[in-house]
Amino acid sequence: MPRNYLERILNARVYDVAVETPLSEAPLLSARLGNRVLLKREDLQPVFSFKLRGAYNKMARLAPESAAHGVVAASAGNHAQGVALAAQRLGLRALIVMPRTTPSIKVEAVRARGARTVLHGDTYDEAYRHAVGLARERGMTFIHPYDDPEVIAGQGTVAMEVLRQHSGALHAIFVPVGGGGLIAGIAAYVKALRPETRVIGVEPDDAPTLHRALERGRRVALKQVGIFADGVAVRQVGREPFRIARRLVDEVVLTTSDEICAAIKDVFDDTRSIVEPAGALAVAGIKRYVERTGLRDASLVAINSGANINFDGLRHVAERAELGERREALLAVTIPERPGSFRAFCRAIGHRSITEFNYRYADPAAARVFAGVKLDDGDEGRERLIAGLRARGYPVTDLSENETAKLHVRYMVGGHAPEIRDERIYRFEFPERPGALLRFLTRIGHRWNISMFHYRNHGADYGRVLVGIQVPSADRERFVEFLEGVGYPYREESDNPVYELFLAPPQANI
Repeated sequence: MPRNYLERILNARVYDVAVETPLSEAPLLSARLGNRVLLKREDLQPVFSFKLRGAYNKMARLAPESAAHGVVAASAGNHAQGVALAAQRLGLRALIVMPRTTPSIKVEAVRARGARTVLHGDTYDEAYRHAVGLARERGMTFIHPYDDPEVIAGQGTVAMEVLRQHSGALHAIFVPVGGGGLIAGIAAYVKALRPETRVIGVEPDDAPTLHRALERGRRVALKQVGIFADGVAVRQVGREPFRIARRLVDEVVLTTSDEICAAIKDVFDDTRSIVEPAGALAVAGIKRYVERTGLRDASLVAINSGANINFDGLRHVAERAELGERREALLAVTIPERPGSFRAFCRAIGHRSITEFNYRYADPAAARVFAGVKLDDGDEGRERLIAGLRARGYPVTDLSENETAKLHVRYMVGGHAPEIRDERIYRFEFPERPGALLRFLTRIGHRWNISMFHYRNHGADYGRVLVGIQVPSADRERFVEFLEGVGYPYREESDNPVYELFLAPPQANI
């Protein structure tokens, strides 16, 4: 089988549209992992994805009578762009069916290539069934995104370039897996020429399509898959890719969404480029593999498969990258409800930077704080931090792996506090340096009670803070003197209507 595909790959027609992408070293990631990490930059293709290779190879080989009726494809975006570009170059009509969940950047890119788009269903599988039906009704040729020998051969040219660009020993190539076309083409080529090189698939843990199939020895249709890494959100691996993969793929590594976000940041740090979640899967897989095996001083290739990510999606990526890298801990901590307890808690945290602090008065005896704390020493540092807080008598719940806390609760801490009186609301800009928060709390001392606090650092040189402080009328003048003495830019928000709507106590005495 490898020899048969070797010939197909060597004769594949891809370079009318595709470019030979660089194999670039990732120096920062290499130094951290103790291995030489190389990035195969398929995000630099004209459609920002490897998918045009297989699409063009298939379409360029259509018989004239088939080509004349046009082509239909189903895709979450990257294959669609490949088909659209190939159709534009070959002068063919193209109809692309895409799930309604497809990022708009991909939909618009397909339309810009002259293809007609139809949005149907919420998953690839629904779009696929609709596309197959349209092809049958209209006599058009269906271009499968992965379950076709010519598509697989086109994707296999990625491996052809890798082995030409890296002639030395190569421990493993890590490949993102959705339907399996890319890993099938890469495995077929690599195992024919360098069987000692491992071919390792990488999948999200909420879409383990190939992993589950290899475990059971047959293709399995998953009931549902996560769509964060939408480029690999496929419920069942292709028949032909699985036939190849079960013989030639060495293993499949699973990664979490947070680890994928961290990998996107890793690629950015080394290249100043942003890949999509599916495009960062291979880097996330390398990190998980090296952590598990303890591998050192080896050459590892990650296929950066694509860069089609919605700009709005970067907010989620930035939010979760530090958690994926184990550089941030999310904790729920109970502290006494009395003046000075907030400051004492910050001292207990020590010199670690606080990345987030959510607090709202709710009980006369105790307060629960939702805190994010920066870590320099991963899981061990998190365990030491929690142990240290508990030793000082603070009840602590670790929320770092709690998906509900990370997705929802961290933004919902707060609410109306019926017992609060004399509350004033201020918005501050704190300089983003160690000790800035503690300095603020020290200046307050025991004079006024903090009734609400929200702080979040997004990597800027200052942090935005919203604070509620109980200031009786007789203390207003002295409190203004305190604000001026702190020296941080501030603005009172006590009359802001959003405070009245969501945070102020009923009939607040302000």
